Amino acid sequence: MQSYYAARAPGYDAVYQKPERQADLRAIESWLPPRFAGRSVLEVACGTGYWTQFIAPNAAAIVAMDSAPETLRIAASRIAVATVRFITGDAWMLPPDLGTFDAAFAGFWFSHVPRNRRREFLLGLGRHLRPGARVVLLDNRYVEGSSSRITEQDTDGDTWQTRTLVDGSTYRVLKNFPTESELQTAIAGLGTHGALALWPHYWVFEYVAVRA
Repeated sequence: MQSYYAARAPGYDAVYQKPERQADLRAIESWLPPRFAGRSVLEVACGTGYWTQFIAPNAAAIVAMDSAPETLRIAASRIAVATVRFITGDAWMLPPDLGTFDAAFAGFWFSHVPRNRRREFLLGLGRHLRPGARVVLLDNRYVEGSSSRITEQDTDGDTWQTRTLVDGSTYRVLKNFPTESELQTAIAGLGTHGALALWPHYWVFEYVAVRA
């Protein structure tokens, strides 16, 4: 996954230029920032900082992390705000000295988490969240004709896409599309007030962390 996004970095934001998704994006760009007003935010898998740029003006502070230096360089050049700090890191092994936060955001990451590792990821994230922290997961829905076609489903129930970059290189990419029931199950014992919001091409799931 890291090598895929490193290779895709220069053209990553083209996904935000799809005509059929523009109305959704404008709505989410308005809906999302107030969720983080006045909060210290841990952003996992920030990529090129597309969503960081909308969250930053409202948040008290942001630590935005990604495993690919290639995308982080783009993010850092896009956002020149003193309250935002970009770091290289692994979403599966968050640095123990990262500190704790009262909000967390992951955009287009949860769909890349294997079904049998969802709890593992959320548990690791929860160790860096204060009780009452707001967690927001943003991702896209599968829409025929707009989404990359699902080319495989493995024995664990994970679905995969075959993606070809502009240089002709091809990657097998894990891409799941969780149901609301699966999301609620994933946060059981870790969060409360789980709520799903839907747009034609995107979904957002938010909950309140109950333990650090």
